[in-house]
Amino acid sequence: MAEKYATRVAYGEALAEYGSKENVVVLDADLACCTMSANFRDKYPDRFFNIGIAEGNMMSIAAGIATTGKNVFASSFAMFAAGRAWEQVRNSIGYPHLNVKVVGTHSGISVGEDGATHQALEDIAIMRAIPGMLVVSPSDAIETKAAVKALMDYEGPAYLRVGRIPADIINDTPDYKFELFKGYQMREGNDITILATGLMVQESLKASDLLKEQGIHARVIDIHTIKPLDEEIILKAAKETGCIVTVEEHNIMGGLGGAVAELLSEKYPTPLVRIGMKDEFGKSGKPEELFKKFGLNADNIVTQVKKALELKK
Repeated sequence: MAEKYATRVAYGEALAEYGSKENVVVLDADLACCTMSANFRDKYPDRFFNIGIAEGNMMSIAAGIATTGKNVFASSFAMFAAGRAWEQVRNSIGYPHLNVKVVGTHSGISVGEDGATHQALEDIAIMRAIPGMLVVSPSDAIETKAAVKALMDYEGPAYLRVGRIPADIINDTPDYKFELFKGYQMREGNDITILATGLMVQESLKASDLLKEQGIHARVIDIHTIKPLDEEIILKAAKETGCIVTVEEHNIMGGLGGAVAELLSEKYPTPLVRIGMKDEFGKSGKPEELFKKFGLNADNIVTQVKKALELKK
């Protein structure tokens, strides 16, 4: 296993690595050293702008710049980029369908000691509610860099969700391939399917290994693109395994679990168990302690998978 690597760090490195195109412009709200967009600032200072602690204004400026043909990346903590500036994202970026990539770092309860006010658990839901908004939540540093590279070529508004803490590298395999709009199957299995996004993909892989020791073969699929969903891979899994478990570092209402529930209820009703934050705020604490408290760890995924299997009977 490679060294742990925060997805926000990978985001900053990817900006600098792939940002040589003259149409790429990066904005930040006085948090460049935390969002890691400082990497781009140091390499391309003429195309970087620090807007200050004024996230709504930053999104409006991003929209204006985008009307000149630029591909704009606007970064801040997820609570501020998706939360505080939501109205500007909706009306100034989403409504005119402008080429702005809103990047929310420090998402989920893994923000840890910063506590509930800074733990964005609603950002996927509110961003996927904006018509035409692409929503991407990569699972590790490798996938984050691939996502940034893809977004450099994607025309239209998008939300990229990355995290604060160092995470396992899980996509360092020769056959790994990132495609926007496509889920990525990481484990074979026909007993049940685990659909996970973001940091919860690594916990789902650990859970899959534990389940295999008990004779349960769980298919694990990384859903990095939450909107639009890869309906084909999800419906195929539902038909072949007969049961779905979703795992996300987000409120189960409106996030990955909600999106999957909408799809299955309309096109192939299937037993479904959603693992995530259950209509509650987070707490201040170490990320690993919070994962355990709120059931966002491999042990609880194993427990919930066994409960989900009972629904097949």
